[in-house]
Amino acid sequence: MLDQVKGFSVTFRHLFKKPVTQQYPEYKRPVYPRFRGRHQLHRHDNGLEKCVGCSLCAAACPADCIRVVPAENTADHRVSAGERYARIYEINMARCIFCGYCELACPFDAITLGNDFELSELSREALVYTKPMLLAKPVRRTPSQAVDPFDTPAQEMERVLGMYDVVTATNPEGAEPA
Repeated sequence: MLDQVKGFSVTFRHLFKKPVTQQYPEYKRPVYPRFRGRHQLHRHDNGLEKCVGCSLCAAACPADCIRVVPAENTADHRVSAGERYARIYEINMARCIFCGYCELACPFDAITLGNDFELSELSREALVYTKPMLLAKPVRRTPSQAVDPFDTPAQEMERVLGMYDVVTATNPEGAEPA
Protein backbone atom coordinates (compact mmCIF):
# COMPACT_ATOMS: atom_id res chain seq x y z
CA MET A 1 0.00 0.00 0.00
CA LEU A 2 2.85 2.39 0.81
CA ASP A 3 4.45 1.72 -2.60
CA GLN A 4 1.24 2.63 -4.38
CA VAL A 5 0.99 5.93 -2.52
CA LYS A 6 4.60 6.74 -3.46
CA GLY A 7 3.84 5.96 -7.09
CA PHE A 8 0.74 8.13 -7.13
CA SER A 9 2.65 10.99 -5.46
CA VAL A 10 5.19 10.96 -8.30
CA THR A 11 2.33 11.03 -10.82
CA PHE A 12 0.57 13.93 -9.12
CA ARG A 13 3.80 15.95 -8.83
CA HIS A 14 4.39 15.77 -12.59
CA LEU A 15 0.73 16.16 -13.51
CA PHE A 16 0.64 19.91 -12.97
CA LYS A 17 4.09 20.82 -14.30
CA LYS A 18 4.49 22.62 -17.60
CA PRO A 19 5.14 20.03 -20.35
CA VAL A 20 8.40 20.12 -22.32
CA THR A 21 6.87 18.54 -25.40
CA GLN A 22 7.43 20.32 -28.71
CA GLN A 23 4.65 20.30 -31.26
CA TYR A 24 6.37 18.40 -34.10
CA PRO A 25 4.47 19.21 -37.28
CA GLU A 26 4.27 22.92 -36.50
CA TYR A 27 7.75 23.23 -34.99
CA LYS A 28 10.66 21.26 -36.37
CA ARG A 29 13.77 21.17 -34.25
CA PRO A 30 16.85 22.25 -36.22
CA VAL A 31 19.29 19.46 -36.94
CA TYR A 32 22.97 19.47 -36.11
CA PRO A 33 25.38 20.72 -38.81
CA ARG A 34 26.90 17.26 -39.37
CA PHE A 35 23.51 15.49 -39.52
CA ARG A 36 23.25 12.94 -42.35
CA GLY A 37 19.76 12.62 -43.78
CA ARG A 38 18.22 12.00 -47.20
CA HIS A 39 20.59 11.46 -50.13
CA GLN A 40 20.64 13.87 -53.05
CA LEU A 41 22.30 13.70 -56.48
CA HIS A 42 23.55 17.02 -57.83
CA ARG A 43 23.93 18.67 -61.23
CA HIS A 44 26.37 21.18 -62.69
CA ASP A 45 25.20 24.74 -63.33
CA ASN A 46 24.67 23.91 -67.00
CA GLY A 47 22.21 21.11 -66.11
CA LEU A 48 24.50 18.11 -66.71
CA GLU A 49 24.63 15.52 -63.94
CA LYS A 50 27.73 15.35 -61.79
CA CYS A 51 27.47 11.55 -61.45
CA VAL A 52 29.56 9.77 -64.09
CA GLY A 53 28.51 6.23 -63.12
CA CYS A 54 31.87 5.19 -61.65
CA SER A 55 30.18 3.09 -58.90
CA LEU A 56 32.67 4.14 -56.22
CA CYS A 57 29.77 5.01 -53.93
CA ALA A 58 28.33 1.52 -54.35
CA ALA A 59 31.74 -0.04 -53.65
CA ALA A 60 32.19 2.04 -50.48
CA CYS A 61 28.72 1.31 -49.10
CA PRO A 62 28.96 -1.18 -46.20
CA ALA A 63 25.22 -1.93 -46.34
CA ASP A 64 25.29 -2.68 -50.09
CA CYS A 65 22.22 -0.52 -50.67
CA ILE A 66 23.39 1.47 -53.74
CA ARG A 67 22.96 0.15 -57.28
CA VAL A 68 24.58 1.96 -60.21
CA VAL A 69 24.26 0.85 -63.84
CA PRO A 70 26.40 3.02 -66.14
CA ALA A 71 25.80 3.85 -69.79
CA GLU A 72 27.87 5.69 -72.41
CA ASN A 73 27.28 9.33 -73.30
CA THR A 74 26.81 10.11 -76.97
CA ALA A 75 27.13 13.36 -78.85
CA ASP A 76 23.36 13.71 -79.33
CA HIS A 77 22.45 12.37 -75.85
CA ARG A 78 24.68 14.06 -73.28
CA VAL A 79 23.68 13.44 -69.65
CA SER A 80 26.90 14.01 -67.69
CA ALA A 81 30.21 15.74 -68.24
CA GLY A 82 32.18 12.47 -68.39
CA GLU A 83 32.28 9.62 -70.89
CA ARG A 84 29.62 7.72 -68.97
CA TYR A 85 26.59 8.50 -66.85
CA ALA A 86 24.49 6.58 -64.35
CA ARG A 87 21.62 5.16 -66.40
CA ILE A 88 20.16 3.56 -63.25
CA TYR A 89 20.95 4.93 -59.79
CA GLU A 90 19.01 3.43 -56.89
CA ILE A 91 19.40 3.58 -53.13
CA ASN A 92 17.46 1.18 -50.92
CA MET A 93 16.74 3.45 -47.95
CA ALA A 94 15.46 0.51 -45.89
CA ARG A 95 19.01 -0.88 -45.87
CA CYS A 96 20.94 2.41 -45.68
CA ILE A 97 22.71 3.11 -42.38
CA PHE A 98 23.44 6.78 -43.23
CA CYS A 99 27.17 6.36 -42.66
CA GLY A 100 28.16 8.90 -45.33
CA TYR A 101 30.78 6.67 -46.99
CA CYS A 102 29.10 7.18 -50.38
CA GLU A 103 29.53 10.93 -50.00
CA LEU A 104 33.19 10.55 -49.06
CA ALA A 105 33.94 8.10 -51.89
CA CYS A 106 32.49 10.25 -54.69
CA PRO A 107 35.31 12.11 -56.49
CA PHE A 108 32.89 14.51 -58.19
CA ASP A 109 30.73 15.50 -55.17
CA ALA A 110 27.73 14.13 -57.03
CA ILE A 111 26.00 12.66 -53.97
CA THR A 112 25.51 14.29 -50.60
CA LEU A 113 23.49 13.56 -47.52
CA GLY A 114 21.18 16.45 -46.72
CA ASN A 115 19.18 17.49 -43.67
CA ASP A 116 15.81 15.94 -44.60
CA PHE A 117 14.85 13.38 -41.96
CA GLU A 118 11.20 12.68 -42.82
CA LEU A 119 11.71 9.43 -44.74
CA SER A 120 8.83 7.21 -43.67
CA GLU A 121 6.85 5.35 -46.33
CA LEU A 122 3.92 2.95 -46.36
CA SER A 123 5.65 0.15 -48.27
CA ARG A 124 9.16 -1.21 -48.70
CA GLU A 125 9.01 -0.66 -52.45
CA ALA A 126 8.59 3.08 -51.86
CA LEU A 127 11.86 3.09 -49.88
CA VAL A 128 13.87 2.32 -53.02
CA TYR A 129 14.80 5.80 -54.23
CA THR A 130 15.40 6.02 -57.97
CA LYS A 131 17.46 8.54 -59.90
CA PRO A 132 14.57 10.98 -60.57
CA MET A 133 13.75 10.97 -56.86
CA LEU A 134 17.36 11.68 -55.88
CA LEU A 135 18.23 14.35 -58.47
CA ALA A 136 18.35 17.92 -57.27
CA LYS A 137 16.39 20.40 -59.28
CA PRO A 138 18.70 22.12 -61.77
CA VAL A 139 19.03 25.85 -61.98
CA ARG A 140 18.60 27.12 -65.54
CA ARG A 141 20.26 30.42 -66.31
CA THR A 142 19.19 32.78 -69.05
CA PRO A 143 21.99 34.66 -70.87
CA SER A 144 21.12 37.82 -68.92
CA GLN A 145 21.69 35.91 -65.66
CA ALA A 146 25.19 34.69 -66.45
CA VAL A 147 27.57 34.52 -63.54
CA ASP A 148 30.02 37.35 -63.18
CA PRO A 149 33.24 35.88 -61.71
CA PHE A 150 33.80 39.10 -59.74
CA ASP A 151 30.47 38.86 -57.89
CA THR A 152 30.54 38.31 -54.16
CA PRO A 153 29.04 35.05 -52.86
CA ALA A 154 26.08 37.01 -51.46
CA GLN A 155 25.33 38.53 -54.89
CA GLU A 156 25.58 35.09 -56.49
CA MET A 157 23.16 33.64 -53.90
CA GLU A 158 20.64 36.41 -54.60
CA ARG A 159 20.90 35.70 -58.32
CA VAL A 160 20.39 31.94 -57.82
CA LEU A 161 17.45 32.37 -55.44
CA GLY A 162 15.72 34.68 -57.90
CA MET A 163 15.69 32.07 -60.67
CA TYR A 164 13.11 29.42 -61.38
CA ASP A 165 13.69 25.68 -61.16
CA VAL A 166 13.12 23.26 -64.01
CA VAL A 167 12.85 19.53 -63.35
CA THR A 168 14.27 17.48 -66.22
CA ALA A 169 14.86 14.21 -64.38
CA THR A 170 12.22 12.28 -66.33
CA ASN A 171 13.29 13.48 -69.78
CA PRO A 172 14.79 10.35 -71.41
CA GLU A 173 15.68 11.95 -74.76
CA GLY A 174 17.76 14.72 -73.17
CA ALA A 175 15.74 17.43 -74.96
CA GLU A 176 15.17 20.79 -73.36
CA PRO A 177 12.00 21.06 -71.29
CA ALA A 178 9.06 23.03 -72.60
